[in-house]
Amino acid sequence: MNPKLPADLNERVVIVTGAGTGIGRATARAFANPGANVLAVGRRIDALEETATGHPSIAVHSADLSAPETAEGVIATAVERWGQLDVLVNNAGVFRMMPLADTDPAAVTALFDLHVLAPTLLAHAALPHLRRSKGTIVNISSTYGHKAAPNAAHYAASKAAIEHLTRSWAVELAAEGIRVNAVAPGPTESEALAAAGLPDAAIEQAKKAEAALIPLGRRGEPEEVAEWVVRLSDPATTWLTGQILTVDGGLELV
Repeated sequence: MNPKLPADLNERVVIVTGAGTGIGRATARAFANPGANVLAVGRRIDALEETATGHPSIAVHSADLSAPETAEGVIATAVERWGQLDVLVNNAGVFRMMPLADTDPAAVTALFDLHVLAPTLLAHAALPHLRRSKGTIVNISSTYGHKAAPNAAHYAASKAAIEHLTRSWAVELAAEGIRVNAVAPGPTESEALAAAGLPDAAIEQAKKAEAALIPLGRRGEPEEVAEWVVRLSDPATTWLTGQILTVDGGLELV
């Protein structure tokens, strides 16, 4: 067990979307370490199975969260397996460079479907179960949810939307004992740049440029973000809601 992480997550039931790589994989494993039961959700079953390797309390569920009909099935899978739901982590996402001059309506729609509509439908489907457990929602935003992102404005706008959903849901659900917070990571080691279609040379150049901008001088590791997702989900964190915790080495400050 990682001594840095809460110990009272034993037997809690957690859904983590985008769990096949990066922050999602690290988060699923970070919940499993203190004994939580985790449903790792993503598109690629092979990546999900790698996430679960060595962690018997992680179950995998392949799903395309961009499809509106998917959310009910994801929530039902966790509840049918373990009988409850305590934590929903809306992590699934994709980075997309898109200068205004190159606006692609389908790409804009896809960003908002995945970053805004999918978390909304998952939270809606999870709500009856979170009411019973006095559970929590943790949304994953980005530094660029509240910092200008030239050439990636629609990605940033979709993350700004999830931050405002976080604050609004926190107020709406507070009387029912449901807490809603978000973690906003900065540039973190993952497959996001490759998934965005950048060639290897451009990826290395982008990583160096990002590291040079970050006051702490480096990109983050997924485990450094996952730790804070787990902390925000800790049942002992009883008086914290509606917050956007930026974990980015100080990037938002410059």
